[in-house]
Amino acid sequence: MSLLDRHVGFVHALREAGLPVSPAEGLDAARALQVIDLTERESLRAAYAATLVKRPSHRPGFDTLFDLWFPASTTGLYGSRPAAGPDPRTAGVPELRDRLAELLLEAGERPGELDAFAREMVERFGRQPASPGRQNWFSYPVLRALSPETLMARLLAEVLAGAERGGLAEKVARERVTRGIRRFEEAVSTDVRRRIAEESGIERIARSAVRPPLEQVDFLRTTKADLARLRREVHPLARRLAARLTVKHRLGHRGRLDFRRTVRASLSTGGVPLTTHLKPRRPHKPELVVLCDVSDSVASFAHFTLLLTYALREQFTKVRAFGFVDTVDEITRFFVPGADVAEAMTRLAREADMVRFGRTDYGRAFERFTERYGDAVGPKTSLLILGDARSNYQPPALETLRRLSAGARHAYWLNPEPVAQWDTGDSSATAYGGIVPMYECRNVVQLSAFIEELA
Repeated sequence: MSLLDRHVGFVHALREAGLPVSPAEGLDAARALQVIDLTERESLRAAYAATLVKRPSHRPGFDTLFDLWFPASTTGLYGSRPAAGPDPRTAGVPELRDRLAELLLEAGERPGELDAFAREMVERFGRQPASPGRQNWFSYPVLRALSPETLMARLLAEVLAGAERGGLAEKVARERVTRGIRRFEEAVSTDVRRRIAEESGIERIARSAVRPPLEQVDFLRTTKADLARLRREVHPLARRLAARLTVKHRLGHRGRLDFRRTVRASLSTGGVPLTTHLKPRRPHKPELVVLCDVSDSVASFAHFTLLLTYALREQFTKVRAFGFVDTVDEITRFFVPGADVAEAMTRLAREADMVRFGRTDYGRAFERFTERYGDAVGPKTSLLILGDARSNYQPPALETLRRLSAGARHAYWLNPEPVAQWDTGDSSATAYGGIVPMYECRNVVQLSAFIEELA
């Protein structure tokens, strides 16, 4: 494969993985290749990263794909082996663990040797016969054979050399060893992916090797780790949402005429009021009511929207949040300023009265909300409904929703399902969307687009 083919394939793989790479940026990367030494692999990586990577969160996916399209070696070609140490092809496991311990302590100074050692360990332990002429490759047998985590106590003893335990020195040493272990594990995984790509094709393994960037992860498929990282994305989004809704309030009413200033200004034009002056409006933050489906079918989305609700409390004069499954309860009390979000989620699940029979019922939830909390929605209120509009074939209570929407200043509905799935099965998306404007909101990118559209 020529360098041009690899360049085109690499840029295409980045786009498929969700990293935003424009044609112009692809050309910038190609021009950068003309001014670097192509035999220096890390210079090549740096050139591509400088021209194609826009956010720190995109870097792990970029590095994974770079290692597939521009591998450090090909099968059987490992580069120079460390001068010291046993021959990895014939040494026993104890000797190999000794060599690994030595390299872990020096991973920051000799990364090339650690990577070469990892490749040879994959060659020795990672191979599993699949069929005549084919091999399967795995990271687990390598890590099980060498068990790098179990070297921690030994390495700490060597580094500290009798110094007092439990202090700053031990903390620094532990972090140093941990970084070395993680570097070795990543090197093993990288070489396993490379070998699989050589047998199955780079394009095939590239599609499954990289998770989408955080901002493109589907809310309905987020993991606990994703949700923890999404907390950092929530507060900027909340500020932007508040700003957009405030702009809408300002555009809706320009202010009252300032008669005295207008008359005074007309004196310079012979009493003709060519310029009118308005009284400045008082700064106003809109009020917000959030009505959120917290059923199991949208649990991850509900978790994210509750995080968003928590962040919105800092941006609005008044925020009231309500959760529902087949009945509704106000959950504002769980998200007081300064509260721990994880603890608030636990209390909400334990104490809130949102479940009667456990089957989502939007119609009953809307009717119950109107009965108990109808005064929460008024002419200064923005109403935000969050849910998939799936009501288990129960009556949708469209007229009730219409009255709620009519009583609010603005109303919006964010649906975490793809538009193609709306109105399938028990979905009433179009019926509800005819009353409250409904937007597909499956990830942070679409939520950001919704916020920008409000402007």
